[in-house]
Amino acid sequence: MLMRTAVMAVSAAVAAMMFGCSPQPSATVAVVKDKIYSVTPAAMKVKSGIVTGELTEMKVTERIEEGSGRITSPAKLSGKLVLKNVSADQSLRLIGGKVLYIDMQGKPIKLEENRTEPMLRIASSYGSQERLDPGQDSTQTLDADFPAAALGAKKLKEIRLELSYIPSSFREEALNFNVSIGGGEK
Repeated sequence: MLMRTAVMAVSAAVAAMMFGCSPQPSATVAVVKDKIYSVTPAAMKVKSGIVTGELTEMKVTERIEEGSGRITSPAKLSGKLVLKNVSADQSLRLIGGKVLYIDMQGKPIKLEENRTEPMLRIASSYGSQERLDPGQDSTQTLDADFPAAALGAKKLKEIRLELSYIPSSFREEALNFNVSIGGGEK
């Protein structure tokens, strides 16, 4: 009886090694590549009111499965945005912004149904600058959904950033404390 149990255990172990532990055929992994669209010009500087904006390193990237041409990640606009307060006497508090894509007729290009409208969010966490005093600047990373309809040549006329901020007066004042030091002890 003990012999029969040992033979069954060894047979079960051999069967498990042959069927359960054998390497499974690997599934072929589709290669996904980035398709990069250049934005011309790749850098721009504009001024509006007491704020200047410089958008650099602009590009549009979408991820496409090689072979099938299936889009795995829709187009996104990326770049570096530097906002600067050029006022001599006003601070401003950055609230946020909205990115619009304008076609050749001056009308906004809508995003596809399942995508969110591109917004610029000004972080209000430690180390971020939501308040800009005169002469200060703030750097933001721009990463926004981009409409597929704007990918073709001569479809996009401009990218518009509608920035929200609250200006406030900036004043420097001095506090003078008239003091005197008494004579030292003798």
